[in-house]
Amino acid sequence: MLDSTSTDRANALLSPSGRSDVPPFMVMDVMAAAARIEAAGGHVIHMEVGQPAAPAPSNAIAAAHAALDKARIDYTSALGIGSLRARIARHYRDTYGCQVDPDRIVVTTGSSGGFVLAFLSMFEPGDRVAVTVPGYPPYRHILTALGCEPVLIETSSETRHALTGEALLAAHRRTPLKGVLVASPANPTGTMMSREALTGLIHAAESAGIRFISDEIYHGLDYAFPAVTAAELSPQAIVINSFSKYFCMTGWRVGWMVVPEPLVRPIERLQQNLSISVPTLSQIAAEAAFDGAAEMEAIKRGYQDNRRILIEGLPKAGLSKFLPADGAFYLYADVSDFTSDSFEFAGRMLEKAHVAATPGVDFDPIHGRAFIRFCYAGSATEMREAVTRLARWLA
Repeated sequence: MLDSTSTDRANALLSPSGRSDVPPFMVMDVMAAAARIEAAGGHVIHMEVGQPAAPAPSNAIAAAHAALDKARIDYTSALGIGSLRARIARHYRDTYGCQVDPDRIVVTTGSSGGFVLAFLSMFEPGDRVAVTVPGYPPYRHILTALGCEPVLIETSSETRHALTGEALLAAHRRTPLKGVLVASPANPTGTMMSREALTGLIHAAESAGIRFISDEIYHGLDYAFPAVTAAELSPQAIVINSFSKYFCMTGWRVGWMVVPEPLVRPIERLQQNLSISVPTLSQIAAEAAFDGAAEMEAIKRGYQDNRRILIEGLPKAGLSKFLPADGAFYLYADVSDFTSDSFEFAGRMLEKAHVAATPGVDFDPIHGRAFIRFCYAGSATEMREAVTRLARWLA
């Protein structure tokens, strides 16, 4: 048997690092609770996970099958398959009229891999990086795990919940920032930045020496006006995108970055050591996915129908206050008339109405207790049923 000193030493070997002490992604807790209801025979309408209900494009699936038939699935270049990088560059030309050198494209393990590579290549431990709230929780959690300090900047209805150059520079004057990350369309709000607003923000950031990262994972899912890419506005910006949302390829875990030329080699070295390369099968499927635009546009029209069902139906159910759903597939609703604890409210809604949604505290530790995020990436039938259930419960 070990003596007490030896036991203490053994326990110390098992203690987690401080950098691993990041909050959980609460949506996973909601999913687990929904699964328990379903296991007991209940029918839950899932509006908690930001995941398309549709499958990957048929072209992508066919390309993956063909690749498997060839038997060998080998490593690729750390930067990605050359033909995929060229196809992504062509996507910028065709979609935005923007010329991007394929040498500046890096294929990543989803957008999550892109965030890790961007933060490691741009920032040192202790650097302060601005993110908006409400916003995607892993931004700040990944920064924290890497030893950086996420700086939360609140947004408001006056700016349509988009970060402004004035707000960024005000935070920079208080304590200098090394970087800023923004998303348009945004999660959880679905709000978008106009060309003028994004141009002004990038100019303000770069003029103050603040590095700019643009999360464009929901590009393609824009309803109010066409999304603008930061790749068109600044060669110094890092752009992060993914095949997960528009192309319905969440589980394939493949995304990409557009990076400034001086960062290509550093990011390549990081990728070589962290993951060697992105899964080959996913890269092959991703390249073929670009030929599935007709399928994806049909799915997008379904999202637009779902968005209309919620915008028209939720006020009738009693939820009349929500942010502009310009893009993505989320509606961020104010539930302060019913609760001061959105986590508790989401739990009761799941238990009583069997509608699963994500509490706003996941996205905004400051004001999130007043909000719930609904994902409308499911079917129109489910959206109508959700509205009916919520109306019955809230009544």
